[in-house]
Amino acid sequence: MGTTSGATGKVTPTVYVSVDVEADGPIPGPYSMVSFGAAVAGWHDADGFRRAPAAAAGFYRELRPVSDDWVPEALAVSGLDRAALIAGGTDPAVAMGQFTRWLEQVRTGPDGRRYRPVMVGYPAVYDWQFLYWYLVRFTGSSPFGHSGCLDVKTLYAARAGVPFAGIGKRSMPKELLPDLPHTHHALDDAREQAVLFANLMEWAGPGGPPRERVSER
Repeated sequence: MGTTSGATGKVTPTVYVSVDVEADGPIPGPYSMVSFGAAVAGWHDADGFRRAPAAAAGFYRELRPVSDDWVPEALAVSGLDRAALIAGGTDPAVAMGQFTRWLEQVRTGPDGRRYRPVMVGYPAVYDWQFLYWYLVRFTGSSPFGHSGCLDVKTLYAARAGVPFAGIGKRSMPKELLPDLPHTHHALDDAREQAVLFANLMEWAGPGGPPRERVSER
């Protein structure tokens, strides 16, 4: 993939893809990813960051479980029915193939250039472990590579200059928070955290001038 020269050297054009995962347990393999959603959050190159519009491309699938083990309390968060997933969930191999092809499409930005995909998560560690495991298990590789993920909580800690421990949305300035509900529907939540990420990327930082908020509804 080509790079673009900027004031600080060569920059790899990047498309940030917000991903939210719902699962029926704490780790992939013994437990299953039951649904996941993805939404383009924005593009970043030598000219800076550009947020995606509210109606940017999105992807959503509900998956057939890969294991007989599950934690009822974990599954309940998603509101999905296990019997329905077993009977009608998308085969994981099919879903991950479809997701890979969707990612290939969104790598072409609005300017026609190719961008490298990076996953954005909140927190990334949970969603990444399921997504990466499923991609490698069912397609043989990850379009994000083995480390192409960015944690929004870590980004906020670095930008705000605060300790990571104890960070939550309630501790963040109100101007960063999306005007969107957190529904535990994976696509809804992927879109919500895409807005949070874009707000943070445009944030002037603690004590900076307030910026005009744009409704994402």
